[in-house]
Amino acid sequence: MNKKQNLIVGAGLSGSVLANLLATKFNENVEIIDKRNHIGGNIYDYYDEETNITVHKYGPHIFHTNNKEVWDYISKFTKWHYYFFKPNVIIEGNLVSLPFSLKTLYECFSIKMAEKIEEKLISTFGYGVKVPILKLLENNDNDLKFIANYIYDNIFKNYTIKQWGLKPEYIDETVSARVPIYISHDCRYFQDIYQGIPLNGYTQTIKNMLNHPNIKIQLSTDFDHSLLYRFDRIFYSGSIDEFFDYKYGKLPYRSLFFDIQKVNKEFYQKTAMTNYPNNYDFTRITEHKYFLNEKSNKTIISIEYPQEFKINENERYYPISNLKNNSLYSKYKIEAEQNKKIYFIGRLGQYKYYNMDSAVENIFKLFNSLNTII
Repeated sequence: MNKKQNLIVGAGLSGSVLANLLATKFNENVEIIDKRNHIGGNIYDYYDEETNITVHKYGPHIFHTNNKEVWDYISKFTKWHYYFFKPNVIIEGNLVSLPFSLKTLYECFSIKMAEKIEEKLISTFGYGVKVPILKLLENNDNDLKFIANYIYDNIFKNYTIKQWGLKPEYIDETVSARVPIYISHDCRYFQDIYQGIPLNGYTQTIKNMLNHPNIKIQLSTDFDHSLLYRFDRIFYSGSIDEFFDYKYGKLPYRSLFFDIQKVNKEFYQKTAMTNYPNNYDFTRITEHKYFLNEKSNKTIISIEYPQEFKINENERYYPISNLKNNSLYSKYKIEAEQNKKIYFIGRLGQYKYYNMDSAVENIFKLFNSLNTII
């Protein structure tokens, strides 16, 4: 019996996990193409030999999940540097903890005022609860309304406008829910059970994942529709509207520009990431040596500038989720479902803002569905 021939468009996390599963579990042949000159997609990192620092080229990536199956799977391809992400944010010129938690409350206000607001937050919502900022704004208590407006104005509003190019009311609630107030003294950005960064980097992890005789990789290679006839199945992680030649219109995305700089001093800032909601045109500065606790008398930073996505000028990073855009995506989704040999995967293929663990979970589900029809 001949092996099935699979084409995967995109050597990012979703495509690489799927390639590994098809090759190892089904013993099928997989060809991966990617228009970039490297594997790993947006989680690609590289080691800078001059400074001995690993750089996350497309922005900071911390792997976090509550799903043991996902963690155990990725752990087959890497050892971990166990890491809790604790970024900071500039509020009124002061460096304070992010996300906004009870710890931040005491960093911003007097003890007397912080205690009063803490008591009301806990009595209203409970302890250890994440409350989306837009929900907090609905409260009628004067003190809670004050703190809601304070967080909204100093952390959420202007950062959202810079990041998304839209006022907060014009983006989906799932996006605003990613910036909650955390009613806890836990100052970690994520509270998942499993958190870490691959000890030898994400790129090496993906390389290990793709190291199989059934997997063939071609980089710097664009997708061509003539490939549809050469394979039994196509898994496409590019933008779904581009695949269909924008026949219903272009799906909006946000892009990013990373100004990566080498700095001739040991440390640039106090933590791995500092957010600047209200100052400058950039949103945040990342200092990469913190992620793997790398030692160097120099450092490398990335200054992150959000941009409008423009075809052939920059890269798609974030789908802009709202009613209008999701309605447009649904037209492409309906058309995609007509062809049973093509599957659209990942953020761009499914026009959804996935975390890394969610991307892996979705590939598991897809793979299991393939298993039922073979």
